Amino acid sequence: MRLLNPTLVAGLVIAASLPVQAATNEAVDSSFYPYKDGVPSYEGLQVGMVIDQSNVDQFKAVIDPAMTEFISQGWTKITVGETTSFDLHPNYVQATRDGLGKVKLGEKSGEIEGFIAGRPFPEEPSTDDPRAGEKLAWNYKYGYNWGDNAAIYPFYWKYKDMNSGKLERTIKFNFHFLNYMHRVNQDPLPEITPNPSKLFRAIYVQALEPFDVKDTQLLIHRYENDLKRDSAWLYLGFQRRVRRLASGQVTDAFLGSDVMIEDFEGYNGRINDMEWTFKGSRNILVPFYNHNGLKLSEEHKESDGYQFVEMGDKGNCFPQITWQLRKVYELENKPKDPNHPISKRVHYIDAQTFTIPRTLTYDRKGDLWKSWQIGQAHPDHHLPNNKGTGVAIDDSFTMIDVQAMHCTTGQFKGQVDPKLNPANKFTVQNLRASGR
Repeated sequence: MRLLNPTLVAGLVIAASLPVQAATNEAVDSSFYPYKDGVPSYEGLQVGMVIDQSNVDQFKAVIDPAMTEFISQGWTKITVGETTSFDLHPNYVQATRDGLGKVKLGEKSGEIEGFIAGRPFPEEPSTDDPRAGEKLAWNYKYGYNWGDNAAIYPFYWKYKDMNSGKLERTIKFNFHFLNYMHRVNQDPLPEITPNPSKLFRAIYVQALEPFDVKDTQLLIHRYENDLKRDSAWLYLGFQRRVRRLASGQVTDAFLGSDVMIEDFEGYNGRINDMEWTFKGSRNILVPFYNHNGLKLSEEHKESDGYQFVEMGDKGNCFPQITWQLRKVYELENKPKDPNHPISKRVHYIDAQTFTIPRTLTYDRKGDLWKSWQIGQAHPDHHLPNNKGTGVAIDDSFTMIDVQAMHCTTGQFKGQVDPKLNPANKFTVQNLRASGR
């Protein structure tokens, strides 16, 4: 048996670790401004048209398979909106330029080197790159979703029987998000100090209504080191005590909904927990829109006049919004844990914002289990204090359990306002103090 030359082996290892396409300023422009030279099109697809049972077969190539099936069954329809650019904040784009040529993956999944801020891997992904999926996952983790900090204040979740349309339960929440590191826009920059635990990000959730869950709170600490498991705590209002969540509980139904903690924002977990595979780039219809241009709900109207997205169609499970034809990356993740309740997720990641507007979740047998939709509103057509923030505003959601014929819907009032997110809110001490 002939052995390979050690020098040649070393060269192959180095070559395998190099990016397939080196990042350049041109790559940054293409990543953040994909529509500067025009928007995608598809034969027969026009702004303002409605895709329903009568014409869905004509447009299957630009609709994800779950939504195609829902429309074919007559459960819902899509109104096509104009494709518009969701420009991220210039500071985030500049941070990406500043990091060109400095960022690379580590030897293990969940390791990254040389990253400071911005989009770690702005180059166009390639299916020839075996780690392209992992790079897209890092782009999502370090994305500008909610910026440096923001709040959904308030946030209505509704549990519904999809067949009867019966509303089973409404929970009113406040959700808060805070980046401790890699901050690009809101002081302090680039990191909140002191930060002895080296936290990257935190999420704090407080239930406000109804009475039986009032003051239930969730706190999640995500560490900069992706190989370190998140820390999470739950304060149960009726017990008046804090308990630490076991890692497996992030895949349980959160407060009886169709949503797991791991589902938050599209995917709320470690990169190292999953095997990531880039399946290719596509132009498909995804739920991006101008909130202020919609016919909005008269329910839960806020004192400042803000109105939430309306729900309708089968079971009142579908946000009444418009969808844009946009460039997405199809990204598959498969849990490494054989005891995980799913076999895989297929994410359709928006190529410009790196938010996740569509995710299809498959059970252990490989059958479609859940359809996860997070509507993205343009910040310049939303609340006044969101204008100019460069944050694609999470604005509505529906999680449909197609096997149980049940859904959980969400109506957001997203606010990019650092005053709502002081660092002391994201502490275990705050759970106790807020629950008294």
